[in-house]
Amino acid sequence: MQRVAVTGIGVICALGRTTGEFGRALREGRSGIGPIQSADCSNVRFRNGAEVPAYDHRPYFDDKHADFIDRFAQFAVIAAREATLDAGIEWTPELRENAGIVTGSCVGGQSTEDAGFHNVYKLGLNRVHPLTIPKTMANAGASHISMEFGITGPSYTISTACSSASHAIGQAFWMVRNGMAPLAIAGGSEAPFSFGILKAWEALRVVSPDTCRPFSKDRSGMVLGEGAAMLVLEPLEAAQARGARIHAEIVGFGMSSDASHITQPSADGAARAMRATLCDARITPEAVAYINAHGTGTQANDSSETAAIRAVFGPYAERLAVSSTKSMHGHALGAAGALEAAAAILALRDGFLPPTANFNEPDPQCDLDVVPNVSRNADFEYALSNSFAFGGLNAVLAFRKA
Repeated sequence: MQRVAVTGIGVICALGRTTGEFGRALREGRSGIGPIQSADCSNVRFRNGAEVPAYDHRPYFDDKHADFIDRFAQFAVIAAREATLDAGIEWTPELRENAGIVTGSCVGGQSTEDAGFHNVYKLGLNRVHPLTIPKTMANAGASHISMEFGITGPSYTISTACSSASHAIGQAFWMVRNGMAPLAIAGGSEAPFSFGILKAWEALRVVSPDTCRPFSKDRSGMVLGEGAAMLVLEPLEAAQARGARIHAEIVGFGMSSDASHITQPSADGAARAMRATLCDARITPEAVAYINAHGTGTQANDSSETAAIRAVFGPYAERLAVSSTKSMHGHALGAAGALEAAAAILALRDGFLPPTANFNEPDPQCDLDVVPNVSRNADFEYALSNSFAFGGLNAVLAFRKA
């Protein structure tokens, strides 16, 4: 088995349109949550979200090209462009033929689908956009990345709700580690801001009326986010041989299923995924210094995740730093795990602990060091990134400082 390096990172989200902007916002503890601009929220109980600010396709795609690609897939391509440029890849015919792409998305082209339903059911029109199907399919991000770079190797999409991107990165990691692909682009993308899906989330009654306060006693729910993050993964020795900058090493991936409840999280299931990751990485719990938590800001998730961390790490949990960057970039659903993996990698690379923003009051049920409100300088070797999805599908990634 080969060691696997992360040589490229691309990010677009509410905190910025590049990895650099994203990293600076994390250090500053700056929240990207604000009034939703891209959808009409006049008949929705919540008004705030974490949108890519003033997004317009024209710096990235001409009008004709953009008409073929839903917003979520545009984000995927934009992040992949940055990640591959960052990695300095030389696209030889052999590499194009064998490289892999694994993306995650929860809802796919939701805005395109919503527009079609609006035309048919509300306006009574007899036709929808002729490209509605290829724009709405969840694999559109992977397909457009494939076409962008001429990659003809294994390419597919995983949809496991809020764990989608972490499952995608984990699968790509195993492919590269086992020699199935010489390089992989992996991550997730999402663009959930359309009226229909906002009403669907409203019905669940898990969205905060104001902002996301993970682990805070007065937390009132999650806040939806959008965007994409993509990583370039390749064998460590190959990256070193070509003189690539190595942001971090990905060392472990674990999965589990709660087999319990469709929406209520299970501490046991989350703990099993973390243990599986530590086993895959061949590290002890005491080696981990930081966990980028799933940390949605809901009452159920944050207390359950705390219990899971304590079950895995025991007394050592007192010395762990655990933060939720969803407090800044929102809950980007199928893209969340990719944004949070990028955050964990930047934390390792640049030597800091991202904060849990908007934190007001300690909760006895979330009695961990949640790095409240202000980032900290810290030099550490290992970090985990947790993703726990509706449906009880859990995925955890482990990263090592380069």
